[in-house]
Amino acid sequence: MRAMWSGAVSFGLVSVPVKAYSATTNHDIRFHQVHAADGGRIKYKRTCSIDGEEVEYADIVKGFETDDGELITLDEEDLDSLPTKSGHEIDVVEFVPADQIDPLLFDKSYYLEPDAKAAKPYALLREALVQTDRMAVVRVALRQRETLALLRVRDKAIVLQTMLWPDEVREPEFDVLDVEVELRPQEMTMAASLVESLGADFDASQFHDEYRDAVVELIERKRTTGDTRPAPVAEKRDEGPDSMTDLLSALQASVDAARAASGKPAEAPEEPAEKKAPERKESRKKDDEAPRKRRKPA
Repeated sequence: MRAMWSGAVSFGLVSVPVKAYSATTNHDIRFHQVHAADGGRIKYKRTCSIDGEEVEYADIVKGFETDDGELITLDEEDLDSLPTKSGHEIDVVEFVPADQIDPLLFDKSYYLEPDAKAAKPYALLREALVQTDRMAVVRVALRQRETLALLRVRDKAIVLQTMLWPDEVREPEFDVLDVEVELRPQEMTMAASLVESLGADFDASQFHDEYRDAVVELIERKRTTGDTRPAPVAEKRDEGPDSMTDLLSALQASVDAARAASGKPAEAPEEPAEKKAPERKESRKKDDEAPRKRRKPA
C-alpha cells in the first residue's frame, strides 16, 4: 500500500507520527463503452448547451445556479481565495463513548501506521481507546480541506474514520412513521422468536458479491470459448491543440501573415530535433557547409 497522508496524532502533550493508508478498495469490474461494430472506445466531447460548440478546458469555470435561477460563476482566482488547510496534525478534540456515534456519519476509513520509534505511544493510545470504549473526535486536513473524523480501533490498528458533517445527514421525513400502529403481544412474541432463530455472530468472510462472481464467470466463459477479438488500437488523431501547440500555431500564423504582407513566401515550420531522420541531419549538414545568402532586411 502507498501512504496517502503523513503527519502526527496529537493528544495532550503526546505526539504520534503516523502515515495514513486507505483501508478499503473497490473490486467492481469496470466496463468500457465500445462500438459494437468494431470495438472502438466511445468518447465524449465537452460541448456548450447553448451554441453546441466544443469547449476547451481553459474556457470552463465552475458555476452555481441558485434556487431562483441566477447563475454564479467562480474562476480559478475566486477558488484560490477560499480558505484551505494544509496542516499535518490530527488534533484530538475530545474522547466520546463509542455508542454515541451514529454510523450514518461514517465516511471513509484509513489505517494509521506509526513510525518505528512511535510504536509505544501508538499502542498506548490504542489500548486507552479500547479500555475506555471511547473514540477520539479529531480535526484533520485532507486534500487542503479540514474535515471531522474519528480515531477508532480495529484489531491492532488505529483507524482514522472521516465523517460527514451533521447537516449532511438527512432526516427521514415519512408521514407514515407518525401513524399509531397497534402491536399485539402475540405478534411481538412471534417476531422476537424469528429474530432469535436467525441469530448468529457476524462473520464478514461468509458473505461475497454474487453479482461480481457471476460477471467474472461470464467473462471467463467467453474467453475460454473463443468469443473474443483483439482490442482495436485507435489511430492517434489530433483532438485539438494543447496550450503549447496552440502557442506555436499562433506564432507560425503570425510569421506567415507578416511574410504575406511583405510579399515573401511562407516557410514550413521546422521539425523538432528528436523527430528528424538521420538522412535529414546529413542533408542539413551539407546545407550548413554551403555559402549562406544574406537576406535583405525587411
